[in-house]
Amino acid sequence: MNLKTKLLPVLKSKWTMSIAAAFAFVIVAGFVAFEATKAEVQFTHNEETETVVTHANTVEELLTELDIEISEHDELSHTLEDEIESEMEIVYQEAKSVTLVVDDEQSSHYTTEDTVEDFLNEIALEVEDHDEVNVDLDESIEEDLEITIDYAIEITVEDAGEEENYWTTEETVEDLLETEEIELDELDEVEPGLDESLDQDLTISITRVEEESEVVEESIDFSTVRRNDDSLEEGTEEVVESGSEGTVEKEYLIRIENGEEVDRELVSEDVKEEAEERVIAVGTQPVQETVSRGGSSSNDEAPSSGNTMTMEATAYNWNCATCDGRGRTATGYNLKENPDGVVAVDPSVIPLGTRVYVEGYGYAVARDTGGAIQGNKIDLHMRSNAEANRFGRQTVEVQIVD
Repeated sequence: MNLKTKLLPVLKSKWTMSIAAAFAFVIVAGFVAFEATKAEVQFTHNEETETVVTHANTVEELLTELDIEISEHDELSHTLEDEIESEMEIVYQEAKSVTLVVDDEQSSHYTTEDTVEDFLNEIALEVEDHDEVNVDLDESIEEDLEITIDYAIEITVEDAGEEENYWTTEETVEDLLETEEIELDELDEVEPGLDESLDQDLTISITRVEEESEVVEESIDFSTVRRNDDSLEEGTEEVVESGSEGTVEKEYLIRIENGEEVDRELVSEDVKEEAEERVIAVGTQPVQETVSRGGSSSNDEAPSSGNTMTMEATAYNWNCATCDGRGRTATGYNLKENPDGVVAVDPSVIPLGTRVYVEGYGYAVARDTGGAIQGNKIDLHMRSNAEANRFGRQTVEVQIVD
């Protein structure tokens, strides 16, 4: 065996050992290199932080390693292309879906904010104290959270003339009144109606209505009846029956609005006492003298005999300021149609129906009385207030004719 043959096995063994050593070196070198490329980062996901050791070169690769898929609404502290560095802090906030209903109008949103208040600030939506929100403003945002907001409007309530303003989220007039504990009685009236919808700056008017029953006693005027009497001279009258007023009891239904009476309706009436007629005898026996204007006879001369009295005479007309305007005397005589030859007397001095002659006035008949006519006083009826003013008040001689 030559030397070459002897050395060949030895050489093969050494070569094999060299290859193995080289291979081991490569593995060790690769492991060292692999270990050298590891990075330790702080990764915060939805406010939970953990330490992550990664061989990823970029943020996008890291997220892929963590099986995280970024949506357009999510929030990431770095761009996907940023290279991974040791001690790096990466924050990822996953967006949550929120349904927002504002005054019955619905919209969908995504947010990474922590609370309801933060979310509303994010979308620039203001909420005042009077507005109604279905969740607390400091409540945390959860996936698929529904937030309902009803904005309050200002309403004016005018209750029996008194005004007060209310902020409300109610929908109808009736709902507002119930919420504010404004009670209505059966007869009260509301404008607009209870089922009307509420609008900003609406004024609701409430009329408080009451109905009361009132019973009053009223007098019944008596009527006057004239009957011809041939025992009396023509132109004279005599009260046969003075007459008297009756009484009637009337029941009224009174409507009161906001404390003031606005209507009165007669419901029933009951006559308690009938009125008695005034009966006046009208003379029909012809007389020689014919009474003309001012009560004078055709020759206007005083009678030759009869009882004569000195009296204070005052002229008046039926349409004077203090008269009742009816133009009727105490005996029922119509002064409007028969203005001449009528005097008012004190019946205890000159009985009604007495024919007299008045100085400066002429013949007349006592057909009237007056509260101020007492004793030797007499009132002379003139055709007009102007004539009465001209006569004024005078002292005259009054002669009783019959």
